[in-house]
Amino acid sequence: MLRYICSRTTHSFMKITSLLVLLLLLVGTSCISRKQITYLQENEQTQDSLPSILKKQEPYRLQINDLLSIRIKAFDEEGVSVFNPVGDSNPNATGEERLYYDGFRVDEHGDIRMPSLGEVPVLGLTVDEVRLELRKRLLSEFFKPEANLFVTVKLSGIRYTLAGEIGSPGSQIIYRDEVSIMEAIANSGGIPVTGDLTDVIIIREYPIGQKVHHIDLTNIDALNSPYYFLKPNDLILVNPLPQKTIGTGITGLQSFTTILSIVTALTTSILLFIRL
Repeated sequence: MLRYICSRTTHSFMKITSLLVLLLLLVGTSCISRKQITYLQENEQTQDSLPSILKKQEPYRLQINDLLSIRIKAFDEEGVSVFNPVGDSNPNATGEERLYYDGFRVDEHGDIRMPSLGEVPVLGLTVDEVRLELRKRLLSEFFKPEANLFVTVKLSGIRYTLAGEIGSPGSQIIYRDEVSIMEAIANSGGIPVTGDLTDVIIIREYPIGQKVHHIDLTNIDALNSPYYFLKPNDLILVNPLPQKTIGTGITGLQSFTTILSIVTALTTSILLFIRL
């Protein structure tokens, strides 16, 4: 009888020991490491990353539904007034809403429609190329060289959408010519520790349709990525880390507490079963 009790006790002890080992393994694999939540990490042998930061990006080429802000100035202010929006289509509009009324949208044919000039094809051009083309047409058809014509063409801000594991998901617009993905994330409240920085997804529009791209924001090489700087209408998706899906906890202490409670319940059940 004593041998039977010792055998069952030893067996129970082995089960409890196995559960404790499993607990330690789960804690080690379930918590989120520092490396997973640190942006733009450099290789230990890296001496100078400046050339990467200064790498020039390809200029953006206009696509359908882009909105342009176009202003024309000259000595003859009355002569150029017909080409500039008067802003009376909705006098109460401000900010982005005013750009919607006063801007020039690239239509489904790739053209913008301007007073007197009519349809101007701009699809696939850069804003500088559009500026030069408009200036050329205005000088050949409406103005003389001495008119001191000055044409400004800009994108009406860069609109993007952030979704998933992000502080403040939604669409935003930044009135700049260039916006990095880091700036966009910061403006949206940042990515919480449960977000996957290693595989941020960017869905980008092209004339032939949409394409899906990936960028690892934990790696300093992200600065060289063609997707580091946003393009108009980019959709940025941040997926959750597996630790959030598992639900064991974010920090090591949270994981330990959660798993310990599970192991305690299992151990109690085993001990009760042994006594039966």
